[in-house]
Amino acid sequence: MAQTYLMWVAGKEEVGEEELLPVEDPATGEVFAFCHTASASDVERTIDRAEAAFQSGVWSRSSRHYRADILDKSAALLTESLPSLIALEVRQTGRAIREMNAQVPSLVRWFKYYASLLRVEEQPVLPTAGKLHNFLQRVPLGVVVQITPFNHPLLIAVKKLAPALAAGNSIILKPSELTPLSTLLLGRILKEAGVPDGVFSVLPGYGATTGKALVQHPLIKKVDVTGGTIAGRAIGGIVGGNLARYTAELEGKAPLIVFDTADVQLAVNGIAFGSFIASGQTCVASTRIIVDNKILSQLLEKLKVKTYSILQRMGAPNNLESTMGPLVSAKQLSRVEMLVDDAVNSGKAKTIAGGSRMHGLSSLDGTDFSKGYFYEPTILVSCEGDSILGTRIWREEAFGPVIVIMGFDTENQAVKLANDSEFGLGAGIWTQDLAQAFRVSEQLDAGITWVNTHHRNDPSSPWGGTKLSSGVGSENGIDAYNAYTAIKSTIINYASTEESLVTDDWFSDGTGPIRYG
Repeated sequence: MAQTYLMWVAGKEEVGEEELLPVEDPATGEVFAFCHTASASDVERTIDRAEAAFQSGVWSRSSRHYRADILDKSAALLTESLPSLIALEVRQTGRAIREMNAQVPSLVRWFKYYASLLRVEEQPVLPTAGKLHNFLQRVPLGVVVQITPFNHPLLIAVKKLAPALAAGNSIILKPSELTPLSTLLLGRILKEAGVPDGVFSVLPGYGATTGKALVQHPLIKKVDVTGGTIAGRAIGGIVGGNLARYTAELEGKAPLIVFDTADVQLAVNGIAFGSFIASGQTCVASTRIIVDNKILSQLLEKLKVKTYSILQRMGAPNNLESTMGPLVSAKQLSRVEMLVDDAVNSGKAKTIAGGSRMHGLSSLDGTDFSKGYFYEPTILVSCEGDSILGTRIWREEAFGPVIVIMGFDTENQAVKLANDSEFGLGAGIWTQDLAQAFRVSEQLDAGITWVNTHHRNDPSSPWGGTKLSSGVGSENGIDAYNAYTAIKSTIINYASTEESLVTDDWFSDGTGPIRYG
């Protein structure tokens, strides 16, 4: 029987007023859970509780060391909960368990990093004229809203939560309607760690109802969203009308350049990881592979072998030997099919590997692919010359296991092809020429550039785009913490009373010198 999950509101589970949300297993198409969702009145009550908690100062004005200790305890409790969290993450996303076994344990680093930052951050004292002491403090904003996507439910939630909690804010998180369950469990973990009631709530629901009610509320001081560019622009328009702060990590169409100095097998391994991890459902997936023509044929042959190896070892997501899972939904599968078919049927591209929805039984474990949303790892190349450049699959984020490959002759041509996109989130370079690595990385319009690796992510390393279609602001690092704070400037006059009587009486008799500023 399908389990029913409640909302997490101000430290306890609550029934939502909206319709129950069905949660599907992408590997089988089976609805395995239902989730309560928040109505506009649920949103209003939750915001009121979050604001009351903020104004009480129980978290917002607590000491840095107290908040740091709670974050460290959150990390420890998260570690204890890993088995159940990983299993749930696999079930609701369809991600292969080999991926989740690697990803989810790493999340403790975010809580630990921001706990450390709280303990070591220095508050500056600014140079001033006269006997004045001007010190700065970073203070929390208030009630903030975080909206997370389906592809990395726990990872992206924790990346946003840790700096916001460290800063002292009250947080309301709306997870994707496709994958809300693991985020709800964070509520219990944070409460047990000592986060006060009202400081953290999770409101599942649809963007058009729950999401809209949250982001348009006048008490919300900041909105932090990860999602599609169209939705990001719409949310930004609402947030801007309230003069609230806004951070958005949106779409990408990441290039990966392979120069002739690269080790071809290493590059192929990197392409496979950068392109097919999470079934290609990552914003930094290396979906445009740009290869020196001198090694293009060699690379294609090795990449086809690697792709076939992945395909042959696909099975149930909870099978430790399975290499890649399904797409998250029928809608997502349909979009990938449409973009591939559009490119192939137009005569501008051809498939050299994959290109179809999967049917039949897995040779690995007998999984019936036709019941889920499995799509083959796919490689597309131009039918003639650079014809693939005119396809939607070159321009648009497919969010699936599909890559397009284009050859180049010169370094300048490679850079031009890489920057031929409205998006600028991630990029990759494969070369053994150190000077070339520096030279090319400086020219790429991307917020994150990897050289001879891909998808590397650390709590200290900023994560965000350089072009507006990929968002505004960044996650991770000190910048993310600062973005959840406001600067408070305090100026203290420490001159003696006698001196102040002389220098600070603006309306004194006579025409002697007086201070200003």
